[in-house]
Amino acid sequence: MIRGMTLPVAATLLAISAAALAATPGNPETGRQQYEAKCGGCHSLDSNRVGPRHRGVIGRRPGSVPGYAYSPAVKALGGVWTPNRMDQWLQDPQKLAPGSKMYLTVSSATTRRDIIAYLQSVSPPATKKPR
Repeated sequence: MIRGMTLPVAATLLAISAAALAATPGNPETGRQQYEAKCGGCHSLDSNRVGPRHRGVIGRRPGSVPGYAYSPAVKALGGVWTPNRMDQWLQDPQKLAPGSKMYLTVSSATTRRDIIAYLQSVSPPATKKPR
């Protein structure tokens, strides 16, 4: 703690710093490098491997890639992969979907943000349904 700073002031500064980090956009090129290093052993953009392919993952329903044998835990997730949900997944997949096949975690918020920015860059933009 900085000398003379009260605990509430320190907590507020920490919260502001965390919010600023979360609001900072990720770097897709750095994310590509991190994706290849951390995810590439099991995943590919265009082929199912140990894990499902990732091109188009942002905006896609969990457990929906044809030809990949998902765990019941991932099939039961529902919703879609959003940047926020992907961040939760990368922090602790077993917390988000206990019993899933994935155990790898990415502890660095900056690395997660960059990987997610890369995955967004290889995912088509969401389309709005006509009314």
